[in-house]
Amino acid sequence: MKNCIIIGGGIIGLCSAYYLNKEGHQVTILDQSSMDFGASYVNAGYLSPSHIIPLAAPGVMKKGLKWMLNSSSPLYIKPRLNADFLRWTWAFNKSCSLENVNRGISAIKDIAILGRDLYAEIKEEEKFTFQLAQDGLLMICQTEKMLEEEIKVAKIAQKEGLAVRELSLKELQDIEPNVKMNAKGAVLYECDWHTTPQVFMKEMKAYLTSAGVVIHKNEKVQDITIEHEKIIAVHTTNTSYKADEFVLAAGSWSNILSKKLGLKLLLEAGKGYRINSKRDFGISMPAILTEAKIAVTPMQGFTRFAGTMEISGINHNINKVRVEAIAQATHNYYPGIEILQQEKDDAACGLRPVSPDGMPYIGKSHLCKNLTIATGHAMMGWTMGTATGKLVSEIISNKKTSLNIDAYHPDRRF
Repeated sequence: MKNCIIIGGGIIGLCSAYYLNKEGHQVTILDQSSMDFGASYVNAGYLSPSHIIPLAAPGVMKKGLKWMLNSSSPLYIKPRLNADFLRWTWAFNKSCSLENVNRGISAIKDIAILGRDLYAEIKEEEKFTFQLAQDGLLMICQTEKMLEEEIKVAKIAQKEGLAVRELSLKELQDIEPNVKMNAKGAVLYECDWHTTPQVFMKEMKAYLTSAGVVIHKNEKVQDITIEHEKIIAVHTTNTSYKADEFVLAAGSWSNILSKKLGLKLLLEAGKGYRINSKRDFGISMPAILTEAKIAVTPMQGFTRFAGTMEISGINHNINKVRVEAIAQATHNYYPGIEILQQEKDDAACGLRPVSPDGMPYIGKSHLCKNLTIATGHAMMGWTMGTATGKLVSEIISNKKTSLNIDAYHPDRRF
């Protein structure tokens, strides 16, 4: 048995704690927040093996530059004269290649499928009650051009063994008969599931506490003591903690802490927004509004409208222009839906840690023997959360990992 400290109490940190605890290790979680907000709570709730194309793909940087002057665009990169940002931008641009896409497809698919299936396993084993709907995911398109692009991706997914099919407008309307849609057609990924994130997070925190995991909220790691390439202790505002093994799962803040270890962990915070509505719109299927890159999810007791990727540093400032863009896009695709002002005023955001190549960092760096890194999942953190936690536990327990983790190595070069 090892004494393990996990820095970060989001979905990755909690799942790492879950599997480490199952292996018999003593686990403590340190989180700088109250652990009730952020990306793990405001995401679209998708478990999406369908999302096999990494964020860094051909043409993405070109679009990003084009959208740089439009703060309501799906991808908004705010220019900054910051060394870390410039290094990340250079690496991201370099990664926007067909080679990166081809390298990433199987690696993303494998961990996404494992993650999806582990949610079902956890729910059954622990008798959790969180929503786990196996309804699939619609990619709704308004233009022939976008529909063609989505069909191309669907064909790649089919080759990878994923269940997906094209839908005509009539077939789309048959699937969603209770809501009017402005669309040309859609692609349906039958392999995808969805959840209500905050319900899972609440149940997991309660389980971990009952299982003996110690959780310290509002405990920010300020410094780290290292000797002979090993962490001896981490120091918070209030005290110091020693352990045998450490896990860095601090999301978008992982880059800041990695510097104290001499690591060059390239990460940028990708801000996403969500609007919740408790009104019944007749939407029964989760969907992505493809041109606008907006996600729509029927959750437990409400419907969530979420999306956008804003690279603007670490902050939780609400950009009302981007919230309005989500509301407007929703109305464009579902003409009968108007997001109320109060619902827009209650919008929240979360920061997703984005690596330059769109792949997570999972594993040990050669610079630190007793640190396991688990971050950089971008928009796939929720999908990959359970699988990442299992991999972290296997690494620390010196077991053969469920997947080949070479593609996620934190020391990889860009």
